[in-house]
Amino acid sequence: MRQSSLVVVAMRLPIDDDVARDGACEWRRSPGGLVNALHPILQHTPTTWIGWTGSTGPAPQLPDLDSVRLHAVPLSEEEFAEHYEGFANSTLWPLYHDAVEQPVYHRKWFQTYRQVNERFAEAADACAEPGATVWVQDYHLQLVPGLLRERRPDLRIGFFMHVPFPPPELFVQLPRRAELLAGMLGADLVGFQREQAAHNFAQLATKVLGARATDRRIELADGHLVRIGAFPVSIDMAELAALAQRPEVAARATQIRHDLGDPRRVILAVDRLDYTKGIEQRLKAYSELIAGGHVKVHDTVMVQVAVPSRERVAQYRILRDRVEREVGRINGEFSRVGEPAVHYLNRPFDRAELAALYRVADIMAVTPLRDGMNLVAKEYVATRFDHTGALVLSEFAGAAAEFDRAYLVNPHDLDGLKGALIRAIEADPADVAERMRAMRAHLAEHDIHAWLHRYLTALDTGETLVAHLKR
Repeated sequence: MRQSSLVVVAMRLPIDDDVARDGACEWRRSPGGLVNALHPILQHTPTTWIGWTGSTGPAPQLPDLDSVRLHAVPLSEEEFAEHYEGFANSTLWPLYHDAVEQPVYHRKWFQTYRQVNERFAEAADACAEPGATVWVQDYHLQLVPGLLRERRPDLRIGFFMHVPFPPPELFVQLPRRAELLAGMLGADLVGFQREQAAHNFAQLATKVLGARATDRRIELADGHLVRIGAFPVSIDMAELAALAQRPEVAARATQIRHDLGDPRRVILAVDRLDYTKGIEQRLKAYSELIAGGHVKVHDTVMVQVAVPSRERVAQYRILRDRVEREVGRINGEFSRVGEPAVHYLNRPFDRAELAALYRVADIMAVTPLRDGMNLVAKEYVATRFDHTGALVLSEFAGAAAEFDRAYLVNPHDLDGLKGALIRAIEADPADVAERMRAMRAHLAEHDIHAWLHRYLTALDTGETLVAHLKR
């Protein structure tokens, strides 16, 4: 097996599989994401990306993706159900999002979670050359840093948590809390989206493991020192802004607005269909605005994109039914022939179509109940190159710490949510432009390349990697 000096370990590989006309399976790079940000390094550094293809069964042999070697890790149907759908997304996910839904605990799920994490750690061990840097991603693989440290003390290991990390009073509910913490503390650097998450982690290391900790470093009993901090993830602003300005995207945006009836205002929401995203609360607030006469269906329309997610998990099927019933209720009560109050789209969209939708939206409603970052907010800002468009943003999205010029709102407060939407609808265009200009300036300075440079520099990977991050 070929070895690499940089190994990225993530639940998913940066690829999508397509079925060609002849029935053959084709693999292509997933749009956006970490692989594009890493590109300056990948051109000069032997790199392997370890992950799962998204399909159960034996792991396929995959061709290189540009200069990246792809190493697929297999998952059986049982492991998919118990690790991915079970412990990762029915136990950890709801707990880490303030227990918006009740976490589910099954002892066997954790056994399978550990089994899968061991397989990822074994793959990283095999793929990493002596002294390599290994970067582990997110809550699906929290045990990997510790398991890998036991095998390979020569490695420099980073871990990044993309989702929120909960306060101690929630995390301590986990039956295997000490093992999960110890797994993350196998890393040299643990990164989070927000400073509060790093603070929570330090408190837990002290409370559960008896470690000595500050909000910047944790010292374990064996002397291992772990640095921690906030590294808010971002997007490739320049790439998305350029996409939004393409003639075919502009033409598609014009067509979408015409198909919507050429309304005066379009309110857009784009979410995965997830109970953390505040979709039901947003729909309720919008229906009350219509009922109260604050907006009229013929001149203000709402487009709700809800991308299907984790459809085999019972909580998600129940949520889909509730959302579809609410959309049906609103349209049944307030729509007129040819003029639905809510345009509901329950399917995935490619990046060009999303860019066109962002261009159409006069108001973007990003109101999750809890979110690690929420890159939709940043994508919307990136596409508003003419400085138009109002962003209504939840205080509980990580993006709120950076976009303080958005119309910030507590999504649990329906009256407050309605008020924020009204302020955005009625805002002076000069105020809207000033707010958007400030957010775009911040995003340009803190794009995904800046995020990557900051994290890898903190990981102290040395000149070999960091030198190639300079733009």
